[in-house]
Amino acid sequence: MYDEVYDAWKREEENAELQPLSKDFYNRLADYVKRIREESRMLDENTAKARLIRHELRNAHRLIESLIKLRYEKIFNATVSGQTIPNESLAEGEEKLLQKIVPIAESFQEFLKNIILGRLTRGEGEKREVSSSRVLVRFLKDMPAIIGADMKTYGPFKAEDVGTVPAENAKVLIKQGIAAKIDHK
Repeated sequence: MYDEVYDAWKREEENAELQPLSKDFYNRLADYVKRIREESRMLDENTAKARLIRHELRNAHRLIESLIKLRYEKIFNATVSGQTIPNESLAEGEEKLLQKIVPIAESFQEFLKNIILGRLTRGEGEKREVSSSRVLVRFLKDMPAIIGADMKTYGPFKAEDVGTVPAENAKVLIKQGIAAKIDHK
């Protein structure tokens, strides 16, 4: 199995596209690692065979980590750039990984498209402009502390408390009957 891992790693290193792996590759790989770990534990640590097995295990770990990172990077980059990945190229665990990456890639594409079109829809990007205006409200019901639209903490409030909250939060609280706007002029 070590030779198969090395060959898979070498193909990934030498090719820009994702290289096919058998569906059961990772299952067999996990069995291989488990087997050499168990074999290593059963041997006298001072023997040459034990040292060779430990060396094989260290090398296998490095190859496996590098192989999986390479494949993940290729899967992620292809998905984000809108390319489809042939199902035959994916091993069993990678199919589930791809299912989780696709929604992220679609969100990324939508975000990119909106920026290119000169718009940023609500909820996209961490640094969208947040209205800094605050509204004075009287709380009609007890309210635990909230994180305001400006990412600051407000509250907790008891019924009949008066306080200021970001306009976006005030709208929601008023609509839900938790607070009433106080006009002050």
